[in-house]
Amino acid sequence: MRHGDKQNNLGRKKAHREALLSNLTCQLIQHKRIVTTLAKAKVLRTYAEPLFTKAKENSTHQRRIVFSYLQDKEAIKELFDVISEKIAGRPGGYTRVIKLGARTGDNAEMAMIELVDYNDVYGKGKAEKKEGAKRTRRAGGSRKKTGTEEATAKQTEGAGPADTTAETTPETTEQQTS
Repeated sequence: MRHGDKQNNLGRKKAHREALLSNLTCQLIQHKRIVTTLAKAKVLRTYAEPLFTKAKENSTHQRRIVFSYLQDKEAIKELFDVISEKIAGRPGGYTRVIKLGARTGDNAEMAMIELVDYNDVYGKGKAEKKEGAKRTRRAGGSRKKTGTEEATAKQTEGAGPADTTAETTPETTEQQTS
C-alpha cells in the first residue's frame, strides 16, 4: 500500500530516478528552459528549487552539496556564477511550469519548465518596476494608511460642500422628530 506517499516515483527505481532528475536539472541550468512531460516537470521543480536556494550562498560547502546532486562541473559553474546573481532577490519560486498539450504518438501531457528570471515575455513589466526589498504575503498597514490618506484628501478637497450638507442634515432630523 502507498498510503500517504506523496512522492511521484515516475515508474523508476531510486537510482534511475535520481540520475534522470540530475540530468534534467543540468539541462535546465544549461538551456534555461526544457520541454518534458508534465509529471517529470512537476517532480523536477521539487528537486531543482532547493538546489537553486543553495546556490544563493556561494561557498565551497554549498558547491560541494550541489555537486553531490548534479555531478556536472559546468552546470555548477553556470548555477553559482550566472544564475545565482539573477535569483538573489527572489525568495523562492525559481521555476515555472507551462502546460503545452498532448504529445502525438502516446498522448502524454507535455510541459515546458523554465527559469522565471530568464523569461523575456513575462518578466518585462515586473523587472522595470520591482527591484526592492523582500516582499511578504502579509498586507501590513500600508493599505490602511493609504486608504485613510485618501479619505482625508477627499475631505479637504470637498470641505465646502461637505459642510453645507452637514448643516442641513441636523435640521431635517429635527423636522422629522417634531
